[in-house]
Amino acid sequence: MKKAMFYKKLDKNIVECNICSHKCKILQGQTGICGIRKNQNGDLYLHVHGLVSDTGLDKIEKKPLFHFMPDSEAFSIGTIGCNFVCQFCQNAWMSQCVRDSKVEIPQLYELLPEKIVDTCIEEDIPIIAYTYNEPVIFFEYTYDTAKLAHEKGLKNVYVSNGYATNEVIDKIAPVLDAINIDLKSFSDKFYREICKASLKPVPRNIKRYYNKGVWVEITTLIIPGKNDSDSELTEIAEFIASISESIPWHVIKFTPAYKMQDTPPTLESTIKKAYDIGKKAGLKYVYAGNITSEDLHSTYCPKCGNKIIQRDWGYTRVVGLKDGKCEKCGEKIEGVWR
Repeated sequence: MKKAMFYKKLDKNIVECNICSHKCKILQGQTGICGIRKNQNGDLYLHVHGLVSDTGLDKIEKKPLFHFMPDSEAFSIGTIGCNFVCQFCQNAWMSQCVRDSKVEIPQLYELLPEKIVDTCIEEDIPIIAYTYNEPVIFFEYTYDTAKLAHEKGLKNVYVSNGYATNEVIDKIAPVLDAINIDLKSFSDKFYREICKASLKPVPRNIKRYYNKGVWVEITTLIIPGKNDSDSELTEIAEFIASISESIPWHVIKFTPAYKMQDTPPTLESTIKKAYDIGKKAGLKYVYAGNITSEDLHSTYCPKCGNKIIQRDWGYTRVVGLKDGKCEKCGEKIEGVWR
């Protein structure tokens, strides 16, 4: 348990949490939407600091981050809870356990920031990923770990829904090297009905992370009948391109999960359509996820078409990149390569 960094004291022992854009007003003895930030006698505390529900050693491409230290390993950690209630959540066993009585709360075990960093140094793991459930809700834990990791020369990455407040983004940006943000839809109706959140903060925060110098990649899980129209996919692609045509966009195939078991998987033709829409909008780097297609997983030089990085279902090989440039024509390939 650790005292929260960002909150306001209100009347009658109520606190306003300023960690995410919900800005929950929390009564004495209660938690916010995330379920892990609790008002205790008029102060706000994070109850999972130094506690994890799961860890893993993943390739960075699984986050997905395709333009960030390719084929590197990332020590990944997650806790419990979430500030979204996504009906399609792939990790509901950890994210929704605090509010869904049908989901058993997993056992938590201690893993302090110092231990995480020491393990990465000892095992020569260059990256720490804060993932599996929303990292912003356990911000103090991620920040303490990331700050120490940064001092030791390690990289830090978030996999996030993009719902942080300005204060949080400004605080984490100096020690955060990359972030993959889920832009789940370009419809506020989708966010409110399916995620119990709002669209508005997400595009704003994508811009803020980008302007702070954090390497940004975007993921959209394409769900049949929900966010797969040509017009909406075009809106998403054009929005990303309006920030930078160099931001990678990952368009991912939906498979039934959590409370959307009856929704069919996305057709591969729809994923390929989204890929083409992204390219038409001017995005240099678009990637298709959860389908079989080396061509749509790999990175190509936007100038000459030379294959830069070859990928296929967990396999990654740098084949045409040298010092951040295409070996064939010398074009700069945007990303963090070391």
